[in-house]
Amino acid sequence: MRVRAYAKLNLTLDVLGKRPDGYHDLRMLMQTVALADEITLTPQERPGVRVQTNLHFLPNNEKNLAAQAALRFLRANSLEERGFSIDIEKKIPVCAGLAGGSSDAAAVLRGLNEMLGTGLLPAELARLGQEIGSDVPYCVTGGTALAEGRGEVLTALPPLPPCWVVLCKPEFSISTPALFAGVDSVRLRCRPDTQGAIDSLRAGDLAGVARRMYNVFEDVLPDRQRARVADIKNMMVQCGALGASMSGTGPTAFGLFPGEAEAREARDRLLELGGDTFLTQTV
Repeated sequence: MRVRAYAKLNLTLDVLGKRPDGYHDLRMLMQTVALADEITLTPQERPGVRVQTNLHFLPNNEKNLAAQAALRFLRANSLEERGFSIDIEKKIPVCAGLAGGSSDAAAVLRGLNEMLGTGLLPAELARLGQEIGSDVPYCVTGGTALAEGRGEVLTALPPLPPCWVVLCKPEFSISTPALFAGVDSVRLRCRPDTQGAIDSLRAGDLAGVARRMYNVFEDVLPDRQRARVADIKNMMVQCGALGASMSGTGPTAFGLFPGEAEAREARDRLLELGGDTFLTQTV
């Protein structure tokens, strides 16, 4: 069976505070896009899970979130005697703030549920996913949603009006723990208007959503990295983006475009500057 694992964007991302359990309370407006990994699930005679990917540096053991998802699913359904190979063709950039690993895990949960006829509801798959990673519950259902708590408390929202999306991951990675530590140690200068963005969604106002996009982690990026992300966002706006922001803990920046021509121009100009750049649409 082949399943797709779609990338996610944080249209807004706000960190409300640190919890007694060490995690942070978040409030995020989430959106899936058509950029996706391709996953093939194949039954095998021997019990257990085998993972292969097209990227040699990714783990092919239980450190891979897709393998964790498969093993948890089989244990939860008393199917430990079953075995599967998981072949992942990665197209979503790694360590990019696009939930590539979490989306792979969610796709495995959905795929095994269908293959094995276990009939788990999306909410039940999301609860399994919550044990794997904070973004997995959202990735199970995708679409447009408000995510709260660690990311596991989900409220479905009207879909984002159709648009084109350009994503650009610059040539560096960002430490997620360092960003959370940064948020904990400073007073944030700006917070996203998530409720205003939700109201715009309900009104079908794409420009209203785009104007309100913001990610508080941009405030605590190191200076050089913050400047690079800002340059990418500015170029997108110059090419006609209705708004631009950073997704997750970065470093990928993205812009929402009303038309294909403007989006293609932005994609082409960003390709000249380097980095992984993609043209896609919302799903």
